[in-house]
Amino acid sequence: MPRILRWVLVLAIAHCIGCPSAPSEPMVIAHRGASGLAPEHTLAAYDLAIELGADTIEQDLQVTRDGVLVILHDETLDRTARGPAENCTGPVHEKTLDELGSCDFGVWFDDRVPGAGARFAGQKIVTLEALIQRYGTRVLYYIETKHPEHAPGVEQALLSMLASHQLLPREGEEPHVIVQSFSSESLRNIHALQPDLPLVQLLEGDLDEPLDDEFGVIAEYAVGIGPPRSQVDSALMAAARRHGLVVHPYTVNERAEMTRLLALGVDGLFTDRPDRLIELLRQP
Repeated sequence: MPRILRWVLVLAIAHCIGCPSAPSEPMVIAHRGASGLAPEHTLAAYDLAIELGADTIEQDLQVTRDGVLVILHDETLDRTARGPAENCTGPVHEKTLDELGSCDFGVWFDDRVPGAGARFAGQKIVTLEALIQRYGTRVLYYIETKHPEHAPGVEQALLSMLASHQLLPREGEEPHVIVQSFSSESLRNIHALQPDLPLVQLLEGDLDEPLDDEFGVIAEYAVGIGPPRSQVDSALMAAARRHGLVVHPYTVNERAEMTRLLALGVDGLFTDRPDRLIELLRQP
């Protein structure tokens, strides 16, 4: 089943309270791109994820000091950026795009493997607009509003960007974007502005009991949940199904854990190793 059509089917199930099952093929969600094989959130990682056959590519969205939407996971630059300290260390939201342009976001990945050489040296910060211009409507984007408390209005900026590239949902057309966040406030803001955009509520830590209470509230604005992989069991799956929520656990890189979660009937998996998950799904 084609990638986008599979997600359409997932959405249909999400809006059917009490439906017993999800599509037979869960989505392969390339977490920060193929980030186990290439430096996260770089064009190298995204190109590889698409080449491998991932169903969707994930972006962590942040805003620079001069208001540009950029893709980076950490709140600070220290782990994945190399270059002039004044530009390439410290909080992302305190830097301009021009300052970030002096940083290398690939060489740190090479440094983890002695003798690997400089395979990814020179990878630059990726803006959301540049990513969309590169892939257009060929891919399904899975965007997280990251640290929205540092970027008031990021939700409207994201929607404006999507609208300018004709990526917002249109009646009768397949979706091109899923938005996720740990911030329920951020997702509610998006839902109020664009109620037909599919949203996924990320969860962390131990989940509140009873699950039905929490999931009932989430279902008011979102179509799914993204729980930590360790929290997913048959009880969570049953509660999610009762409220029509799809389940996308994160971050699943080992085959044994992939197998366990697939057996529970999850609708997709965030993974740094889409190659492993795709190989597993192709097995008879």
